[in-house]
Amino acid sequence: MRMRKKKHLDERLAACEAVCLGWLPDGIHEGGAGRLDPAEVFGVGRPLRLEIGCGKGKFANTIAARDTDADFIAVEQSPNVIVMAMEQTVAAGLTNLRYLMGNAGYLLKVLPPRCVERIYLNFSCPYPKSRYAKHRLTSPLFLDIYKELLTADGVIIQKTDNEGFFDYSLEQYAANGFTVRFVTRDLHNSAVTGNIITEYEQRFLDLGQPIYYAEAVRSE
Repeated sequence: MRMRKKKHLDERLAACEAVCLGWLPDGIHEGGAGRLDPAEVFGVGRPLRLEIGCGKGKFANTIAARDTDADFIAVEQSPNVIVMAMEQTVAAGLTNLRYLMGNAGYLLKVLPPRCVERIYLNFSCPYPKSRYAKHRLTSPLFLDIYKELLTADGVIIQKTDNEGFFDYSLEQYAANGFTVRFVTRDLHNSAVTGNIITEYEQRFLDLGQPIYYAEAVRSE
């Protein structure tokens, strides 16, 4: 079911124009982002990191405020949701975080190859039914896009609460040009440091569910 448009959404989006790079050019929406040069967007040549499916923006805003030696682009399909993330960025005055609205399948139309050093996939929709497998953000379709975007030693960092989706992702990394360099099936009882707890993650922690975590390095 389609989410109802938030009250005053257009006005709220307009107020965040300074941190929004526009719509991914899917041929539906006006005001597409066009081809972007990250160095021009941010005015510097810092490493670029990408979060796909940023939700309400807790992770993106927290990591951008923490890791000021890098620049960040966060992607989210829902205007109702991304507006809350962008409002946080505007309120915090962050200059190293920008947003793209739309489907990540169009990222290669916007970002140049080999420009991203790190991709974050935080609690992506698992699409458990096999007929929707192509929509999973670790399907071969999306992994091919990531390979084009990532630098030679670029890495995908994935967190999920869904073990089936996690196992699928590990299989797809191995089959599609990535080397899995680290895996844990219980992130919060592992050696991983510096983890930022997202909104979804806290919910699962409160329920006592383990968090699955992997780092996959581009190897092709």
